[in-house]
Amino acid sequence: MPKKNSAPPASQRNGSAHPLADRVQARVTEVGLALDQRARASRPRAKRTRRDAAASSVSANQSPAPTREASSLRRVFNELAVTHRQFRLRSGQPASPALRDAARAFKEAPSLPSLVVVAAFLEEDGLLEW
Repeated sequence: MPKKNSAPPASQRNGSAHPLADRVQARVTEVGLALDQRARASRPRAKRTRRDAAASSVSANQSPAPTREASSLRRVFNELAVTHRQFRLRSGQPASPALRDAARAFKEAPSLPSLVVVAAFLEEDGLLEW
């Protein structure tokens, strides 16, 4: 009789049955929606400046989707960085060289796959709450 693997997969240990890549994508999307909502919020007329109007016309030349995606990825990466930094302060553990390499790769070319690699390190330590 074959022996069954008694340890559940990492994605089920933290109570989530969803793959890590799907959870990271969902978090990036959630952050993107929050950024959109924040961008749509208007400021009172008294606090608007001429520079704001000039800046908005410059940003209108850029396509909003890539900048939103990049901003969302960076925001989620920063959340992961803060979480891991707090964990290291509590535990006294140094950052692993592999995690540093993954973070450097993300910073050089921000993308969802490179963010998933960074998130996998935090998942191993049980630090992801989403």
